[in-house]
Amino acid sequence: MTRSRRGLALILLGASLLTAVFVALGVWQVQRMGWKHDLIARVEARVQAAPVAPPPITEWPRVQADPAAFEYRRLRLQGEFLHADEALVQAVTERGAGFWVVTPLRQADGQTVLVNRGFITSAQRDPAARGAPAPDGQVTVTGLLRLSEPGGGFLRKNDANADRWHSRDVAAIATARGLPMARVAPFFVDAEATPQAAAWPVGGLTVLRFSDSHLVYALTWFGMALMAVVAAAYLLRDGVGRSPPLAAKTSLVA
Repeated sequence: MTRSRRGLALILLGASLLTAVFVALGVWQVQRMGWKHDLIARVEARVQAAPVAPPPITEWPRVQADPAAFEYRRLRLQGEFLHADEALVQAVTERGAGFWVVTPLRQADGQTVLVNRGFITSAQRDPAARGAPAPDGQVTVTGLLRLSEPGGGFLRKNDANADRWHSRDVAAIATARGLPMARVAPFFVDAEATPQAAAWPVGGLTVLRFSDSHLVYALTWFGMALMAVVAAAYLLRDGVGRSPPLAAKTSLVA
């Protein structure tokens, strides 16, 4: 094989590999887009559904094994808040920076669910500064089932010893508050907004927006695949055009 033909063969091979990779990435993004649309539809249906009882202790292993089947379910809980055991988790919301008030709710059967009662500002860390007394006695809470957020936030680890929390880590908060872990649900609940307009904490701030840029990514990868094909065709045509005719090669050898 002459040097020119070997070069053309390498161009063809490289272009084929690049095209195959770009097409595969585009197809993967199309598949991701379908998965994301299914997720959005499932979440929207759950948050609009009538509230149901929280998963009982017998289903907690299923929640941990298949969290996607349970997250964002709308729940209704009844029990008593353990306000002395609340934890303040740093938060950034549409109302600015502040804290989530995460409070254990002990149900009649002794099972405990951590409830994110809502958002407060930094000036309201003291319960007395929240404008209204915390609900006492038996209460009913409606909200969305959320998965535990272990570890902490971005580049910020939870520090239980300093009572500094950057994520709603159910196990860590329950352990730090001395709650019986065997009776603490492995999820927490984001409480819905309360009817009182000036009530603090402010519930109902769960973010339900999901990024959906997969179509743009897919078109980008397919476009790059097309560019690889066009570039290879141009190089191959240019290489063939520059190759001397066979007769000329023969005469030069002679």
